[in-house]
Amino acid sequence: MNNNEKLIDQFYTAFQNKDYVTMQELYHSDATFSDPVFTSLSSAQVKAMWEMLITAGKDLTISFRDIKADAKVGTCHWDAWYTFSRTGRKVHNSIDASFEFRDGKILNHRDTFNFWRWARQALGPAGLLLGWTSGVKNKVRDTARKNLERFMRK
Repeated sequence: MNNNEKLIDQFYTAFQNKDYVTMQELYHSDATFSDPVFTSLSSAQVKAMWEMLITAGKDLTISFRDIKADAKVGTCHWDAWYTFSRTGRKVHNSIDASFEFRDGKILNHRDTFNFWRWARQALGPAGLLLGWTSGVKNKVRDTARKNLERFMRK
């Protein structure tokens, strides 16, 4: 493994171990993060997001594979299993991550996943019928952003 592949491996190993401090340390001070729910997060926000998700996710487990990276960019596939706290429903989310690196740290991190698939699991019948709509997606995003802001104020 090259250094950036090791960085990705270290990040997801820390995630498996629920070690958000190590995850936070692996981000560059100018880092950004985005996924279908948490869009356009700053370095401070992404660090807080992982802490919030790990401390709230009592049954969260993850696996990862297919790490590839060169000197500038990298990718990885990971899966998460957890109970969505708002509905009590079990979720298996399948995620593709892409990274840009600077100074031996993660500068940009983008996760992509099928939002409708996630919504069907997390929200049940409402997610099945309406999870593909921008209205549901925007409601989930707004709720997630407010939860993150509240967490960061504590």
